Amino acid sequence: MIRYEHVSVRYPRADRDALDGVSFDVPRGRLTAIVGPNGSGKSTLIRALLGRVATSGGRILVDDADVSTLGRRDLARRIAIVAQREEPAFPLPVREYIALGRFPHSGAWGRDTRRDADAIDAAVERAEVGAFASRTTDALSGGEWQRVRIARALAQDTPALVLDEPSTYLDVAHEMATFELLDSLARSGHAVLIVSHQLNLVARFADHMVLLGRGVVAAAGTPADVMHGPVLERVYEWPLVVTRDPAVGAPALLPLRARRTP
Repeated sequence: MIRYEHVSVRYPRADRDALDGVSFDVPRGRLTAIVGPNGSGKSTLIRALLGRVATSGGRILVDDADVSTLGRRDLARRIAIVAQREEPAFPLPVREYIALGRFPHSGAWGRDTRRDADAIDAAVERAEVGAFASRTTDALSGGEWQRVRIARALAQDTPALVLDEPSTYLDVAHEMATFELLDSLARSGHAVLIVSHQLNLVARFADHMVLLGRGVVAAAGTPADVMHGPVLERVYEWPLVVTRDPAVGAPALLPLRARRTP
């Protein structure tokens, strides 16, 4: 569905590439996670997909089409993206904000159809935002706003969903509910790509992990393939151990206290 082929990006006046020859696939029916420390290039992958930064090498394909050849509406029919940061220019009723996800599918006159209404209703239900659907966006908590943004992406009704830090501002229950939702979307045939700092949560749900370090792929594979102490210590530059999640048996990272001399 989504393929990064030897993608490189360098920002103006930077002394090294933000991405340096990064390659991986995001197929349908799987949850793929990008992890890594701050500055490793995770969000740059999303910006390159959106065309917000130019690639200096390689290409990004969506259904075998180079994204550089796709118009914005065509791309938006294929991929719904929840960016890391977003604030509306002015307050909107929550349901109207979610309805913005239907824009790529709107007809020549821009009129809402029964299909649009059904997609919005389904998104409200799946993201569990019905309790505050009648509010305005400026009356939401951080966690509620994040869930509304996910609802808008669901209303877009695309075969692929890309989320940059989807659990930001969420409490434990809604964090887990969000990952359960993303897992169910992958199981139903969607291509799901998430960027996350939550390695332990990702290890529970991801089918495939890509660990970035300084713009290159430091490790890739299943969570068990990627979550190794020496590799993570090198990439995160912090002492840690990798144990096992007692609930599901997934690998779990445990950061250690900084070593201090008396």
